[in-house]
Amino acid sequence: MPRSLLEEARIHPAIREKVATHQQAIVQEVQAAVAAHAVVVVGMGINPWPKKACKALEAAGIAHHYLEYGSYLSQWRPRGALKMWTGWPTFPMVFVQGTLVGGFTDLERLVQSGALAKMLASA
Repeated sequence: MPRSLLEEARIHPAIREKVATHQQAIVQEVQAAVAAHAVVVVGMGINPWPKKACKALEAAGIAHHYLEYGSYLSQWRPRGALKMWTGWPTFPMVFVQGTLVGGFTDLERLVQSGALAKMLASA
């Protein structure tokens, strides 16, 4: 199910580069981590859900890479770029084998059902 994105033809040529490069450093950093690690958790300080995701992975014996970007009041603009890139509205953002699988509750379901272990074994 594709999500709606503004077509490039609907973006004025004078601002296309700005749109394309806005906050790309953080997106590229996450892309590099997702390419380098089987499981990546992207989170933010103070928010308890990214930490719960990491603890769930640790309890299941699954190695993961954690990236943290600011807290509620800091680095919210760069985090916004991640939300726009993925379409996922909250943190954590959990990637498995390069695929966004959702947040903590989605990860928890995958761990409990054994689907996460299958995803990792199929790589």
